Amino acid sequence: QVQLVESGGGLVQPGGSLRLSCAASRDIFSIYTMAWFRQAAGKQRELVALIISDGSTNYADSVKGRFTISRDNAKNTVYLQMNSLKPEDTAVYHCRATDGLRNYWGQGTQVTVSS
Repeated sequence: QVQLVESGGGLVQPGGSLRLSCAASRDIFSIYTMAWFRQAAGKQRELVALIISDGSTNYADSVKGRFTISRDNAKNTVYLQMNSLKPEDTAVYHCRATDGLRNYWGQGTQVTVSS
């Protein structure tokens, strides 16, 4: 079992920044792919960014150049640095860990971009 706990969400003005954190209950980054998803009200959940065990990353087109996913292996924590935030980034952001067979999700953290 893996527990994931997200933090760092909140209310921010357009153009602002936030950093989300996802703390895992144990050392899994050498095996698991970590990803951030988001789900806006009335919309389907979408993949935002992921980081594979070898450290390679991938991003949704809508966030490329603005968001950065990273991890701290010593802290078992994955981060999502979000810059130049837009109102359309408003959503609940979820962290997911997967080894291809099992998926683990955090509870989510709300990000609201509004003036």
